[in-house]
Amino acid sequence: MNFKKTYILTALSGTLLLTSCEVNNLDPQTALSETTAFQTPERIALAVAGVYDGGQSGFYAGNAVRGYTFGAAHIEQGDMRGEDMALAATFYGITYQNNYDPTQPNNVYYWQNAYAMINRANIVIAGLKTVQPSTALTQAQIDVYEAECRLLRAMAHHYLLVNFSRPYSDNPTAAAGGVPYRTTAVTGGASVDEALKQGRNTVAECYDKIIEDLNYAEEKLPDTRTGNLKITRATKGAAIALKTRVRLHQNNWAEVIKEANKLVSTAAPFTSPVGAYALTASPLGAFGSANKSNSESIFSMENNDVDNAGTNGAMAAMYSAVSTNGRGIVLISPILWNQPFFPAGDLRKAASAIAQDTPGSAGKGGNFTRKYPDVTTRSENAPIIRYAEVLLNLAEAIARTSTGVDTRALALLSAVRNRAVQTPADQYTAASFATNKDLVRAIINERRPEFLAEGLRWHDIHRLAQDADFKQADGIPSKAAIAISNFAPLYTNNSTTTFTREPAVPYSDFRFLWPIPAEELINNPTLAKQQNPGY
Repeated sequence: MNFKKTYILTALSGTLLLTSCEVNNLDPQTALSETTAFQTPERIALAVAGVYDGGQSGFYAGNAVRGYTFGAAHIEQGDMRGEDMALAATFYGITYQNNYDPTQPNNVYYWQNAYAMINRANIVIAGLKTVQPSTALTQAQIDVYEAECRLLRAMAHHYLLVNFSRPYSDNPTAAAGGVPYRTTAVTGGASVDEALKQGRNTVAECYDKIIEDLNYAEEKLPDTRTGNLKITRATKGAAIALKTRVRLHQNNWAEVIKEANKLVSTAAPFTSPVGAYALTASPLGAFGSANKSNSESIFSMENNDVDNAGTNGAMAAMYSAVSTNGRGIVLISPILWNQPFFPAGDLRKAASAIAQDTPGSAGKGGNFTRKYPDVTTRSENAPIIRYAEVLLNLAEAIARTSTGVDTRALALLSAVRNRAVQTPADQYTAASFATNKDLVRAIINERRPEFLAEGLRWHDIHRLAQDADFKQADGIPSKAAIAISNFAPLYTNNSTTTFTREPAVPYSDFRFLWPIPAEELINNPTLAKQQNPGY
């Protein structure tokens, strides 16, 4: 990132921008100097909300909003790097067809927004350390604020690793293989000069720091919150849930199990002792009208009718069919639709979950998700992690470490699958699997229809890229071609159906990673020597 630019965005002339989303206040806040931003509890609360806003909204060319780094953009970019969603237009063509370079806006703004938000978090953390506790703002509340900032900082660094670095399984101690893990506030003067010297940490160092931040967050955050804040503000459960994901990326099965067991009871029905998380009865029970209040969403980034990613970014605009007043751009790929583990009777294929556009429309006869139906106000929260993911993370870790078909791992998988697949012939039993590897494969497969249109597909492709048994492709998989003019006849529930595809990208190809932005390399002589090879 260009730190001079980021400094302008987050701490210009000694000020801290405090624009917030609904977690505290919908109205833009006046910029306050760093010396005054931490003088009252009200201003401190706004400063913390500003960190969330930095992750929810972000900035883009022409002052546009796309939802970087944790809003809509992370979902759409994560899906477009994978093969389970397809394009009816060229809107995300650069990501979908892997045509990156150090100046392309998708990867450039992803990097810049992530580090801008990280710097906001670091400025607030530094400011909190100057605050004297009082009856109006106790030390415990100060610690909670710091924990929120550290959780968001950890998330941002992890998302950067998933896009700009090789997976943990590929030589995690290699010099400069990770991303710069920034924990110091950049506020001008010497701090800018110092930041411009920092190079890339190793992948292992980054993961250690991510876990350190999330451990602090778990210790200090409340078990739960009230109202919409239960989902949109960080909690103890969110920190634990994110650790299960991070540990999964490390292939550290024992730690996945240890963390997940804090949230998952030993037997069905699975209800969390922390935060009372539980699966909803319906596979889409955490979406639509229940998006802001349900038992399954552990953490989401808030959107609302006045603060969202707009018609060119919001999930409802991008993922919804033209027939339901969306733009009909990102559709469900026949690659996923036709997989045998995604049977015809799956409720995630039902009319209540899917809208099909007519051939000849902008949606090209595609099947579109109904997860984000609010095309009018585009107010749906952007999901980060749900209880279903924790259950599947735990199921995978248990199955990976068992010598046979583990009954608890199977029960966890079935809890997620069977609410969508209700025909006994399509449900799994112990007899469905000859070995534990077969069970692991089924768990990984189940993630694909379950987290459809939630941006997690690239996470799985990335973390499994070097897995001898379960890699999803040799690099970036081939995808349904943008040039397809009619998707309707391609939804056959038959995995042998052929159609034109975009070419795959081998793992050895430099395009498996995004490039560090050119602007960053110009300003940082250390990173200029650490660009991802091939760019």
